[in-house]
Amino acid sequence: MIIGNNCTIKCGVQLWDGIELEDNVFIGANVTFTNDMYPRSHNTNWVLQKTLVCKGASIGAGSTLLPGLTIGENAMIGAGSMVTKNIPAGEVWVGNPAHFVKKVGDV
Repeated sequence: MIIGNNCTIKCGVQLWDGIELEDNVFIGANVTFTNDMYPRSHNTNWVLQKTLVCKGASIGAGSTLLPGLTIGENAMIGAGSMVTKNIPAGEVWVGNPAHFVKKVGDV
């Protein structure tokens, strides 16, 4: 796990090996990151899937991120979202599954 400078991580966040937060990232309360696409109780050959949250991105409270994703620079993810794919820089995504709604500049 790598955490950059000036990050805000609220209570109840689940962070695991393979997660990288660049500088100025906001993680809301009870966000869950995952690092194994097919978890099992006894799996000796599982593959760590890394997740990158780029500079200035924000992830709303209660969101869940599947493993192996990149959240682009200054992207925003709405509260309670289920993130199943990469989020491009400067976009706002919400919902279950998360989908594009607008550019950050339009907020």
